[in-house]
Order: sequence, then C-alpha cells, then structure tokens
Amino acid sequence: MFEAAELGRSVSKEDYKAREPILRAELLAAQTALREANAFPVIIVFGGVDGAGKGETVNLLNAWMDPRWTITRAFGEPSDEERERPEYWRYWRALPPRGRIGLFLSTWYSGPLLDRVYRRVNPDAFDERLNRIVEFEQTLADDGALILKFWMHLDKAAQKKRLKHLERDPLLRWKVTELEWKHWRMYEKFIAAAERAIRQTSRGSALWTIVDGEDARYRSLAVAEAIRDAIRQRLSEVTGGRRAPDAAASARRAPAPRATAKGPAVLSILSSLDMMKKVPKTDAGRQIDLWQGRLNLAQRKARSKGISTILVFEGWDAAGKGGVIRRVTAALDARQYQVIPTAAPTDEERAQHYLWRFWRHLSRAGRVTLFDRSWYGRVLVERVERFATEREWQRAYAEINQFEEQLARHGTVLVKYWMHVTKAEQLRRFKQRETIEHKQWKLTDEDWRNREKWGAYELAVNDMVEYTSTSEAPWTLVEANDKSFARIKVLETLCTRLEEATRR
Repeated sequence: MFEAAELGRSVSKEDYKAREPILRAELLAAQTALREANAFPVIIVFGGVDGAGKGETVNLLNAWMDPRWTITRAFGEPSDEERERPEYWRYWRALPPRGRIGLFLSTWYSGPLLDRVYRRVNPDAFDERLNRIVEFEQTLADDGALILKFWMHLDKAAQKKRLKHLERDPLLRWKVTELEWKHWRMYEKFIAAAERAIRQTSRGSALWTIVDGEDARYRSLAVAEAIRDAIRQRLSEVTGGRRAPDAAASARRAPAPRATAKGPAVLSILSSLDMMKKVPKTDAGRQIDLWQGRLNLAQRKARSKGISTILVFEGWDAAGKGGVIRRVTAALDARQYQVIPTAAPTDEERAQHYLWRFWRHLSRAGRVTLFDRSWYGRVLVERVERFATEREWQRAYAEINQFEEQLARHGTVLVKYWMHVTKAEQLRRFKQRETIEHKQWKLTDEDWRNREKWGAYELAVNDMVEYTSTSEAPWTLVEANDKSFARIKVLETLCTRLEEATRR
C-alpha cells in the first residue's frame, strides 16, 4: 500500500519558490470562497508515522491561510472530564462549523491504532472500532462535510534518518523521546495496523491520501494543492446546484409524510395504548412520594458508581412533559442534574450537524441530563414541517441509533419517553390553558397548527418508535390522559432502569 509513497519524490528549491506564492494565493482564495458560501465545513485529518511532518504541515497551512477561519486541534490522552463522557464527545465538540476549516492531529484513529499495535485489542475489536469511525465520518459527510485525510508516510530508514536529524537540532530535539524510538522499533507493527485502518476507512466520502513525507517541499505542495482542489471542486458542485447549499431550500422540496386528512395512513402503535388507565387521586400522592424516594436512592447509588443518566421526553403539546420533569427533578440533588429545553436551533447550532448541540450537553459521570424534546425533532417536527429533506430525516434513524449505541456502550442509562394523550384530551387542556392566566403562555398559535397535522405527526411517531426502539435504548410509551398515572409510570420506569444498571 505504501510503496508509491516511498519513491523519494522531491521538489527543487527553485520549483518550490516559483509555485509557493501562487499556491498560497489560490489556497487563501479557496478559503475565502468557502467562508462566503457558508455551505459546508472542511475537516482535514492528519495521520502518519512519527517524524513524517504532520505538525509542520499543519503549521504551514495555518501560516498560508487566514487563521481566523481555521480550527486546529491535537488530541492527546483523554482528560478526566473526557473519560467521563462517550469516546466521541471531544471530537464532536471540536468540529468546525460550515464555512470553516478544521485541522486535526492525533484524531479518532490514534487510540485504535495504538491499542492494536500494543495488542490491547484483537483484530475483531480493532475492526469494530474502525467501523465506528466509518459511521462517524459518514454521518458528517452525509450532512455535507468535506473530509480530507492525509497519511504522512516514511519508510523505516527514512524515519530513522528524520529522528536523528531532529535530535541533532537543539531547537527540535524535544520532539524525539524514547517513545518515538520505541515506536520506530515497532515500525512493522504500526505499518500493518495502519494498512488495515486505511483499507477499512478509505471510503468515497472520506478517502485517504498517502503522502511521501521525506521531502518537506514536496509534502507541503502536495497537501496544499489537494486541499485547494477539493474545496474548489465542492464549491463548484454547490454553486452548480448538484449539492444544495441551503438545507431549508432543500426541505421545501421534500414530500409530505404519508397521512390522510383525518389521521395516519396506517395503524399507529399509539392506537394500541389503553388511554383509560388512571390512578385514584387518593392514592396518587402517596405513590409519587414512594417512587421519588426510591429514585433518590437509585440515583445516589448510580452517582457513586459513575453511571450517567439521560432522559428524553417527547410527546404531544400539553401532554404533561413539564409536570413529569418537575416530579423527577424533585427527587434529585439540584447539583447533579440539568434540564435542557430544546427549541429551534440558534445560528451557531444551524452551522453544525444537528446532533452537535446534543453531544455538547452530555454531562460528566454520575449526573442526570433531562432533554425536554431532543434529537428526535429531526424525525418529528423537522420531518412533518419539511424543515429537513426526506433524505435527511430518513437517514437520521440510523444516525440516532449510532449516537445512542455510543451512549449505551459508555454505560449511560438512556430512558426515552413518549407522552401520549388523545386528541380530545389535548383539546380539553388547550381550552383550560386559555382560561388560566398563569398557563396562558404555554398555548401558542404553533400548538394549534401542530394539532391540525395530528395524523402526520402520529405516523412520524410510529416510524420513530419502529426504527429507534432498540434493546439498548427502548421507548417507553406513557398513557398520559391521567397525569398522575403518567408521572408514576415515568418514575417507576426510571427507577427500574437505574436499579438494573447499578446491579451489574
């Protein structure tokens, strides 16, 4: 695989001096056009052998481009804060927004490669981690990100020569430690692992480019030209209309979900719920107190074991999500939870993948995060209201499952609730809100508009449950016509899940 990068390619000083100023101007122009188009982010990943010029290339690119519109990140060993969250949390937080370029060193490839070289994982586990990388990069690429990956290569003799050269320079010898020499002695193992990683993860949406790293001038020109050309090509596609630069414009062309004027086109899973369930008022308060006490004990035990909890609340308008959340939080230490109300995305959030704003809110180990509406907006309101294209919301099911699988793999307890009321009960609550002064703010014109699309929303909910209720993250459908019954069911389900998790 690496033979073509071991041919000793080089560029003369004269040739470099002639090409450098032109290339710098063209690269800067491409960056400016990227920023003005504001249509997609550019994610540039650097991997390779020690001493092959990864850091030098990143420094050069920052010198040649406008650093105000680039993000440079180098990932070392995870901090305590990062270890307490899922593996990809720190990578999601570092992603560049649309219109900007991210330069990444020691990325999501470093951990799997080192673990395989040191035999901390077997080949099957290594392949599984590479598959997760493919899923991550595909998720970003599907959202429009331009992903460029460069493997900076040296053969073993050239690497030794490079390391010795660095050691002789008083200003650069800090770059060479015993660890670099240890890795040089393990060169064959690194190359074997790298070959497999590149084969497994070089896909059409995120191809690897192998660069001969021996000659700095050749290396610099090759990488910069590849970046320039890729940005130009993608901008041409965007402006040429083959790739929609404006998600909202694309969404307007999305077909409406299948639904009749009177209701869903197919039998919904919600129609199977017994909406007559209720708890006697005389017994409701006592049961809620008992479950809240049990929840407090379960959460304190989860906290002591470093088990995080994420609660997702979706449901109809006026289904009682707020009231349920208040009953849950009343049982918790206020220092150990956060409630995230999800509204329309901000400009900052629109510039990122839709999952980005949820990744950034994941809390540290042992804490509870409650989402009042969540990432499921992509397959609910964004689907029905056509804020997302059909292609976008259809692929979101797999993206959400991958996201939740990562949470479960990290040991997070994820509990998802759909709060269901009948259409008649919702109308009764809407009318009640109109007459109670301190509840009038809860009722908006949007609530009435959503009600007119009940059938389309019910079909979307049915699909959501069908495609995203997994063994790691099942949906709990809550019959919420009776508020007391709903609150007790939510508390009981949460206690059961936490107690199961702390017994493992």
